Amino acid sequence: MCYNLGTKVLMKKPHPCGSREFIITRTGADFKLKCCGCGRIVMMDIGDFEKRVKKILE
Repeated sequence: MCYNLGTKVLMKKPHPCGSREFIITRTGADFKLKCCGCGRIVMMDIGDFEKRVKKILE
C-alpha cells in the first residue's frame, strides 16, 4: 500500500491520550506519526505500521 506525507490514518489501538488518528510525517524504513489528539510523535518500523493501521482517512 502507498502512504504519503500528511496522510491521516486510523489505527487499531488508541494512543494513551485516547485518539486513534495519526498524521504521517515521515516515510521510509521507519514511519514517524504525529498524534492528532495530543501532538506526540511516535516512530515505528514499516512492518509494525502496516499491522497496526486500520484505514486511511484522507
